[in-house]
Amino acid sequence: MSKLKQTKIPMTLEDNVLKVALEQNVIENEFNWKLVRERDGLENQSKEVMWVEWNEDNSFKARYDEPAVSRSLIMSPLNKFFTWQTTFITEILEEREDYIKFNTLNSTYELWKLKND
Repeated sequence: MSKLKQTKIPMTLEDNVLKVALEQNVIENEFNWKLVRERDGLENQSKEVMWVEWNEDNSFKARYDEPAVSRSLIMSPLNKFFTWQTTFITEILEEREDYIKFNTLNSTYELWKLKND
């Protein structure tokens, strides 16, 4: 199996382009949450998180502030540019006010609250 060849193209963003992206919530520069996937250490950070419940046809059913079995985690920005979405929770292994460890259909995750909102 061969690795994909990735050509790195150095580039810079003008300050005003970065400012507009921040203002439109396309990218974030403030992080309150850190998610780590156990199997490979993949790490994502976001300002906000939400927990989503899905209908049987995989359409949106409801949004929650708390995790529970059958809900998925979505990391901000909470628009079409969201950072990360997990498959739904199958088991909550440990939960504290600022931490949760949970299994999904295909992974185990740990989520830490870094700051108070």
